[in-house]
Amino acid sequence: MTDPLLLECDGTVWRVTLNRPLQGNSCSTDLVAALDDTLVRATQERAQALVLRGAGKHFCTGFDLSAVAQETDDTLLARFVRIELMLQRLARAPFLTVAIAHGRATGAGADIFTACAMRLVQGEASLAFPGARGFGLVLGTRRLCELVGRQTALSWIESATVVTAAEATRTGLATGAMGADTALDQLISERTSIDATLREALQRAAQPHRDFEDALDLKRLVESAARPGLRDRIASYIESIAHKPSLPLSNPPA
Repeated sequence: MTDPLLLECDGTVWRVTLNRPLQGNSCSTDLVAALDDTLVRATQERAQALVLRGAGKHFCTGFDLSAVAQETDDTLLARFVRIELMLQRLARAPFLTVAIAHGRATGAGADIFTACAMRLVQGEASLAFPGARGFGLVLGTRRLCELVGRQTALSWIESATVVTAAEATRTGLATGAMGADTALDQLISERTSIDATLREALQRAAQPHRDFEDALDLKRLVESAARPGLRDRIASYIESIAHKPSLPLSNPPA
């Protein structure tokens, strides 16, 4: 079985690749667990930066819901909770987090991108947040609002807008466009020159209520996902996009 996540450690810079290219790097249970474990290890081993990429054509096309018929409302709820906890760990990491999006970053994939401190788009990358409109899920809303403003974020979420790389950069969803790897290395070097302890202290000063905010994010997710009929809503969403060639049929985004 192929590892769902590849890791290369270059000194204190960890380079992580989501490695399910045939499935659009969609978030299976194994991939989410592997990424969460990697974030824990990076913290314990005092990494200074963690760079996230996706193998193949896309960064990440969302939750892997290809076997939704075998799921229950409760198992789906548990999966959504696990990814929200992973996103919180990513957003609060004491090291620099970098996401490089190419192809599609959809649903949970767009949330992974949003949770990182440095967010780079490559080529004709696009991002979308269809979970709320598709099946009533509240995930990542506050983090997106913090980046692009409440009005823009809610407009994107409510309409499941596909956000182009240019629009992502213009609004602040992306911090820039990906250039040469040497330029990225220079950016990482500049951003990691500050002491890790000081960086975390600055993060806490900038977000003094982050523990409370994380708890509220989890509460809102659980409330939205716990409404009866979650699996049926997802199944209906899958059916609605089944004939849209721009979306992956085997791993619909969430």
